[in-house]
Formats: sequence, structure tokens, C-alpha cells
Amino acid sequence: MKVVILAGGFGTRIAEESYLKPKPMIEIGEKPILWHIMKLYSYYGFNEFIICCGYKQHIIKEWFADYYLHNSDITFDFTSRNRMTIHNNVAEPWKVTLIDTGLHTMTGGRVKRIREYVGNKTFLLTYGDGVSDVNIEKTVQFHRNHGKIITMTTVQPDGRFGVVDIDENNVVKRFAEKSKSDVGWINGGFMVVNPEVFDYIQGDSTIFEKEPLMNLSVEGQLMAYKHDGFWLCMDTQRDKEKLEELWQGGSAPWKIW
Repeated sequence: MKVVILAGGFGTRIAEESYLKPKPMIEIGEKPILWHIMKLYSYYGFNEFIICCGYKQHIIKEWFADYYLHNSDITFDFTSRNRMTIHNNVAEPWKVTLIDTGLHTMTGGRVKRIREYVGNKTFLLTYGDGVSDVNIEKTVQFHRNHGKIITMTTVQPDGRFGVVDIDENNVVKRFAEKSKSDVGWINGGFMVVNPEVFDYIQGDSTIFEKEPLMNLSVEGQLMAYKHDGFWLCMDTQRDKEKLEELWQGGSAPWKIW
């Protein structure tokens, strides 16, 4: 089963770093967050990836082109026709296809553009900025059991702001930290998708989270896999710093490999 990762957006809410590189290439522990996501899928045996590129796509392509070189011990022998000798093999067991899905293409359009690369088969789909300790194997099994078109991993993020109850006289009756139950369930990515989904996407301007998912939900074809473990989307610099702190402290919940 192939893994499709959306990695083409501008990442405007983390512009402190995304003006230099695509958001999926922003590093946590000296590795792009894209690498962390791929390591999670690889842990469960999913090693074939299709990366939907767009904004500054050359940076993603160059990183993969140099990955083997940068992670191996090498001898360059300039006396023997510039021969290069690799002394160790630390490359991942990955097959990675990098597709230019357009600079301004919306998420649905990016999915539509990789149709020929996944064919008429069920595939995995997620965003290039969110990490989790979700059990991918269990999401796939859940998907196979219900037989609908899409399984979406749903999560309850921590609330960032306090909850205020105000009466008719503008008196604050209750102030409390926002709990997960106040936030509710949201789309956490890590989806399992049947090829019928392509029929719900019109073209480049289609936002995957709008018409396609909304119409599928109306038809009863969208199922939720509830994940109550760790999940965090690197949406802002604050999120990036939190992920970095967890990684450097040796307590990153998504590092299960």
C-alpha cells in the first residue's frame, strides 16, 4: 500500500522558517518533519511514498537526492577516475516518488494529480506537517472492516485558550483551561483512502477538506478512527519548538521506531 504525503503548501503560519523551505522540510532534531512522518509509516512496513510537492519543491528533491550521500561514510578517490566508495549502508528501505503537483494547487487537486501513481488501489494519505503515535496497522484494519471509501484518523488536540462562560450582564461566571472535550474531534490526517475518492475531486481548485470530505460524509462514506494518543500539527513556531523540546528531551511520543 502506497503512502501519499501532501507537502506542497506555503506554510504561511510558520513563515519564520517556511520562507526559506517548504514546511515539511522544517527540521525537528536535525531531520525534516517529513522524515519523521515517513519513519512512522516505515515502522509499520509501508515503505513506498508519493510526495505531493509544490512550493520550493526543489529543496525536497535535493534533500532526497543527497540523503544517501549525507548519511554514509564515503571515500572519494580522485586518482581513480573520481571513484566514490560507500563504506556503510544506512539508507532507508524506501521508494520515494516526488511529484510536482503545482504551486497553487489545493489539497484535493494535489491528490487528483497523483492518481496515475497509485492506480486503482487503496492508499494511505496524510499531511506533511503532523506527527503522531497512531497505530497505522490498526487504522488499515479498521478501514478494511467497515468497507467505506475513507477512514480519517480523528484526534482531540489540547486547548490553547481558556473557556469563559458569560451571563447576560457580561459577568464571567466561569473561567477554566480548555479541555480536550471542549475542543472536540478534528481531522488528524493519517487517512486510508479507496480509489473511488478521485471521482469526488473536480480539479486543482478543489480543497480536499471541503467538497470531497463533506460529500463523502453526507453519503456515509467517511469513517473516523478515534486516536486518543499523541498528535501534534506543526502549524506555528510554537508547535515547532514544542516538538523540538520533546525530541531533544528523549520523550518524543511519535518516535516508535
